[in-house]
Amino acid sequence: MMPVDVTVGSSPLILAIPHAGTEIAAPILQRLNEIGRRVADTDWHVDRLYSDLIDDVTTVRANFHRYVCDANRDPSGASLYPGQNSTGLVPLTSFDGEDIWDDPPSKVEIATWRSACHAPYHAALAAQIARLRAKHGFAVLYDCHSIRSKIPYLFEGTLPDFSIGTYMGASCDPEIAAQVTQLCKQAADYSTVVDGRFKGGWTTRKFGRPENNVHAIQMELAQSTYLTDEAAPWQYDAAKAAPLREILKDVLTYLKHWRPT
Repeated sequence: MMPVDVTVGSSPLILAIPHAGTEIAAPILQRLNEIGRRVADTDWHVDRLYSDLIDDVTTVRANFHRYVCDANRDPSGASLYPGQNSTGLVPLTSFDGEDIWDDPPSKVEIATWRSACHAPYHAALAAQIARLRAKHGFAVLYDCHSIRSKIPYLFEGTLPDFSIGTYMGASCDPEIAAQVTQLCKQAADYSTVVDGRFKGGWTTRKFGRPENNVHAIQMELAQSTYLTDEAAPWQYDAAKAAPLREILKDVLTYLKHWRPT
């Protein structure tokens, strides 16, 4: 298994897709319990949702499932949201707080899986950022995510359709945050929040360095916006996704053509 797939483009824009992968090696899969083997916490079909929206962009996609190693967590294991329920670098529970392992990984195994999965994913991102910054003088990283809109263990109520994360404005130029927010807020029938429950994960926080000409922004979509139902079999609804894809196309088009002033 190749842990990461990279599609190379020449524009300044990079799409990061850390949680759409579903690959779990058989020896690891056998150690998950029934809940874990459902892999319900996948960012279902996010890669399909963004596919072919815009040309000449670079895409970095993790193929491994987040239960093997979460590519958007701090590799040290430190929580990104201290004091709030969350899942770790190698999750021990689901998003509903339920145990997912019959035989949980040891600290040594967690370190091994981090080296085999998390490290090459972030190395691939770093390499593409460096390439595009050398070419253009800057790079824009757009982190693609989705999640069930209702998960009481993680947050109260229902998530907005668009949850934009900028690490409280630290990860990108204010113009980028403002324009992406405007594009989402002007879309009828969708709700938007900026730096709400999701302020940007490890990718946004690590790479988003406007002072170094790298701008990162995270988009967490409610899966209700493009799935038939937020439950198995997690079916992609092309008709429901169509208007969402138009909004996302506008966002990516803006980011592709944005230039620092």
